[in-house]
Amino acid sequence: MAKVVIYTKQNCAYCEYAKQLLDNKKVAYQEIRVDLDPAKLTEMLTLSNRRTTPQIFINDTSIGGFDDLAALETAGKLDDLLK
Repeated sequence: MAKVVIYTKQNCAYCEYAKQLLDNKKVAYQEIRVDLDPAKLTEMLTLSNRRTTPQIFINDTSIGGFDDLAALETAGKLDDLLK
């Protein structure tokens, strides 16, 4: 199974949607809360070059946020990335 990391913050609807999509697919992921640790926010900005949450990484490759994750699922490409 792929390594999935998701950078999130509290009260973020898109973060919840992304986690629900992954949970529904029974995908294990590491959640990193950027609102609890400023160093993790800096890490997310460095890795993704984006400030919005969620930021999702599959096998250390940035795939973007929830909209990007959902687009991969709709296109039938997400399962291949998660193998």
